[in-house]
Amino acid sequence: MLNFRRLNILFISLLLISIAAQLKYATPYYIYIILLIAYSLFLFYGCYYIGSNFFIRVICSAQTNSKVVALSFDDGPDAKNTPQILQTLKDNHIQAAFFCIGRRIAQNEALLKQIDDEGHLIGNHTFSHHFWFDMFSAKKMMDDMQLMDAAMHNVIGKNPRLFRPPYGVTNPNLKKAIINGNYIPVGWSVRSMDTVIKDESKLLNKLKRKIKPGAIFLLHDTSNATVSMLPVLIKYIQSNGYEIIRLDKMLNLQPYA
Repeated sequence: MLNFRRLNILFISLLLISIAAQLKYATPYYIYIILLIAYSLFLFYGCYYIGSNFFIRVICSAQTNSKVVALSFDDGPDAKNTPQILQTLKDNHIQAAFFCIGRRIAQNEALLKQIDDEGHLIGNHTFSHHFWFDMFSAKKMMDDMQLMDAAMHNVIGKNPRLFRPPYGVTNPNLKKAIINGNYIPVGWSVRSMDTVIKDESKLLNKLKRKIKPGAIFLLHDTSNATVSMLPVLIKYIQSNGYEIIRLDKMLNLQPYA
């Protein structure tokens, strides 16, 4: 599997070969532009496709043939939508994972406590979820992640180990922050795009096609379409013989430090 280290070795080798070929055969200079573009495209793929394991191994599904899946919700707690999602999960006796943003815990402490009290997993989705988070230094990233840990610990007395990168972007700085902070990076195998898809029927149909053993669904408890669609999705998953279990149990991970 291609990763950051192997990519660098490959392109350094190709660069040396190109230099040798130019010196001996006078090959055109644009070969270097082609190499640079190709290298940049590979980097873009590695950064923005969380399942690539390009910089660090990110767990995006369970390796199983059993008909089990996990639901996860990012970007909460949300005062409007999270309670409705919790009620749907409670009505269906389902436990899910909530990757929360630390700055949203303030004013929503009772809601975070409810998530925990009702048996759901809470993971780290950074404190700021800053648009330029992936441009931070490794130290600034880890400081941000640990602010989320502190905000969560102050409310429920637990420190999260599971971490989900904002926007699913990874890079060498984030790898260093994850390792230094002793986090376990967790992604997804089914991206709902519910922050973009506003039609609940389209959203449901998209997700129906992605159900398979060990799948991790990425949803957002800030999405109105998800709130409306969730009960139907749960019934559909169960009607196809699948069990919805908590993410850490499906992956056999320890969720808290």
